[in-house]
Amino acid sequence: MTLATPAAPVAVEPRRGTEPVVRLAGVTRRFGDQVAVQPADLVVHRGDFLAILGPSGCGKTSLLRMIGGFLDPTGGRIEIAGRDVTHLGPERRPTNMVFQGYGLFPHMTVRQNVAYGLRIARLPAAETGRRVDEMLALVHLTDLADRPAPQLSGGQAQRVALARALVMRPDVLLLDEPLAALDLQLRRAMQEELRRIHRALGGTFVFVTHDQEEAMGLANRVVVMQEGRIVQEGSPSEVYANPRSRFVARFVGEANLLSGTRKAGVVSLAAGPAFDDRGADGAVDVMVRPQVIAIHRRGQTVPPGHVVAEGRVVDRIFLGDHLKYVVDLAGVEVRALADAALPEQAEVEESVTLSWALAAQRVFSGADR
Repeated sequence: MTLATPAAPVAVEPRRGTEPVVRLAGVTRRFGDQVAVQPADLVVHRGDFLAILGPSGCGKTSLLRMIGGFLDPTGGRIEIAGRDVTHLGPERRPTNMVFQGYGLFPHMTVRQNVAYGLRIARLPAAETGRRVDEMLALVHLTDLADRPAPQLSGGQAQRVALARALVMRPDVLLLDEPLAALDLQLRRAMQEELRRIHRALGGTFVFVTHDQEEAMGLANRVVVMQEGRIVQEGSPSEVYANPRSRFVARFVGEANLLSGTRKAGVVSLAAGPAFDDRGADGAVDVMVRPQVIAIHRRGQTVPPGHVVAEGRVVDRIFLGDHLKYVVDLAGVEVRALADAALPEQAEVEESVTLSWALAAQRVFSGADR
């Protein structure tokens, strides 16, 4: 069976410069005896759409709030646009933040909400009007300019919050799980809107999310956090294809993790197969993404040089353009994807052979497990 198209979306990299806009050096945050953010080093370049990704409680929101000045770091240094802003409040930083709850003023219209910051900054009325009109056009809300904020849908309110932040022309726009309150269909539509706005402005966006699909689909760079630490950083495709640890492999995309042992340069998996792999003797975990696994029915040829395992189909799930198979390998369940358009598909309870290329797997040992 041919392989299905990879399930993880990969962002098309937007325009990006080499100029560092945000630089964190050894930034930490403690809440009493609890360390929320371990010493963190990070550089955000102009034009980046950077996602800070991790589970609840990993420190990602604390890191974002320190960049925005809403939370003082316990240690380290924060620079934005070449200026030390470590101890400056949010009103003195060239940043603006969109919060998860949007924070619109309910007694104001859309136009008044977007214009609020400019009026506080005492910009001339003509300049304020021009910039507000530009932002309303950018977020496709010109026709709703005079609508009261309480009468907006979730997606409309989210776009007003974006326009209100962007109209101030910040060097860096910070977004704290801005799509979390939206339903699935609207969230996906707003992901496209965010990418369109980012491309149109050529700005620098940093956003926090626990949704790996959202991070992979929006960002050109992904930072993965675990227990207050930055554990991996890179493009979505790099992080997805080459996770540095078992944690990243499981958190970013769907992964089969097969336990085994390495001895004298040979890894033997509990699920059955064995293959050559250099490294220290001891316990290992092998990651194999479902879409790199080929399913072979009886009599079909298995490519040479692949890891091969014999199993039994225990479930088959229709997912539109592809099928997800659950295959039992010596008591270990493995998930594989196949093209749903193929004329012949393996049946539940059928014996099959699974194979995947050595280069398509990752072997974790030692601390990476």
